[in-house]
Amino acid sequence: MSRAPLPGPSPAPPRPHWDPRRNPCVPAVALDGAMVELSLVELLAQAEKLRAVSGATPGETVAVIEHLLALCYASETYPSSVEEWQTWVEEDHSLDRAASWLADEPDENWDLFHPTQPLGQNILLAPFLDEHGTGPAQLVVERSGDYSQFFDHHHLEHPEPFLPADAFRAMLTQHVYGLPARARISGKATLGPAITNLSAGRLSGRIRVLALGTTLGETLRLNLYPPNGPKGTLNLSWTTGDMARRGFQARPPGREVSGPADLHSYLGRSVLLRPTIGPDGTTVHVDRVLIGAGELLTLEMRHLQDAVFARTMGGTVKPLWPSASRALWLKAHALYAAVTERQAGLYGLLGELPRRPGPHSLKLWAVGLVANKTLPISWTEGFFPFAPHMDHELHEASRRGSAIAEHVARSLQIAAYAAWEVAYPNPRPSDRDRQVARFDARAEHWPAAAGPFQILLEETAEGEPVPDSLLDYADTLQAAAIQFLTKRLDSLPRNNQGLRARAVALRRLKDELTGRRAPAELRGV
Repeated sequence: MSRAPLPGPSPAPPRPHWDPRRNPCVPAVALDGAMVELSLVELLAQAEKLRAVSGATPGETVAVIEHLLALCYASETYPSSVEEWQTWVEEDHSLDRAASWLADEPDENWDLFHPTQPLGQNILLAPFLDEHGTGPAQLVVERSGDYSQFFDHHHLEHPEPFLPADAFRAMLTQHVYGLPARARISGKATLGPAITNLSAGRLSGRIRVLALGTTLGETLRLNLYPPNGPKGTLNLSWTTGDMARRGFQARPPGREVSGPADLHSYLGRSVLLRPTIGPDGTTVHVDRVLIGAGELLTLEMRHLQDAVFARTMGGTVKPLWPSASRALWLKAHALYAAVTERQAGLYGLLGELPRRPGPHSLKLWAVGLVANKTLPISWTEGFFPFAPHMDHELHEASRRGSAIAEHVARSLQIAAYAAWEVAYPNPRPSDRDRQVARFDARAEHWPAAAGPFQILLEETAEGEPVPDSLLDYADTLQAAAIQFLTKRLDSLPRNNQGLRARAVALRRLKDELTGRRAPAELRGV
């Protein structure tokens, strides 16, 4: 009687792997408006058929474009001079070389879950991931908060896994926008005390400006500035390549940037993702993440090609920074001034583009992460039209437009104070701010002024005379301000005191809007 064969060992489960070159990982907008999700190779190969990439947040979109720029530099798909850059932009130079180079790269370099060199990550964290890791939501910059509880009530240990594509884009965003803080990882139990020191990402404290074209291909070409030096090394993981990376026993000085491929792909965080196979036996998810200190760079002026410099209240000059109290469009004139002054880098290049017939097609896109120290608050962004050889007109329109909006805001504040003086003749000092705020219509004015300001710039870029557009803009803001204040004053009682407060406030607003200190456009000049 024959015996049944003994069962052999169970086959090992397949090793999770995921390659952003082959798998759809980035949402994009096609020229016909359809939303598609494409791999990195497809993004570069179809760049002329795509309008733009579309991340979950402005910062994520910037991070993806940064990565695509790094790939272009690494594949030597970039102009070597200003003259060649102009030719590339005007003649729609193909990016096929970058797509072919990326497709031919070794597979082991692009595996997000490689056992020894995971893409964009630090495998040295592997022994500590299971014990010290958290839920994958910590990977998302704007959700990590103070490591306690997210705004949507998800805790760090929230178990919902991420798809690899979502984790990949979030990781790119962490590298460039990570906020300075103390990491949750234990320095004593892992790689050293300095692993806990999360430094500010390269773009976390400033406004990043990108020139946007009508296609993704044009956008990449506009921002592929001639490097005037070596292309640099593409950062694929913490342990690949011949670059000496930092240790974590002590805080080291920043390392020098080897070139634009290095700059746009640097690993601003030590990240490690834990993959898991879903119940279907094939789908890969990320269910755990560990984040520690990343690379430190020594940045020079040539690494700030897009930066616009402004002076702080203390007199320090630094790249334009995001603000929670001032809308980004109020600083649009600084971007145009950088072009009129032919500032080195992006703005000098844009200033040399030949005049284009027909409507303008370019925009300057400014993006920043507003944060309260280590706590992210919101993303701020602005789209500003740019027409070659119209930079002086755009600068004048935006400068005057900002001044008009600022004066209207001050006038509303003064009018609110005038209403308060009549409505509350004997106030307690502690109640003053709350009572004045009842009549202060600046909260309505600022959001409402953004649209007319955008129209002002659009008309200017299309060739409309700046003085005429400014008069229309001033009329719009003035009429809206009167309406906003009137609605605020509607809460006053219909008695003698209330009617008098209403009349005083409206009269004061009109006096401020048309007085000798008001911008000429508000006075109809």
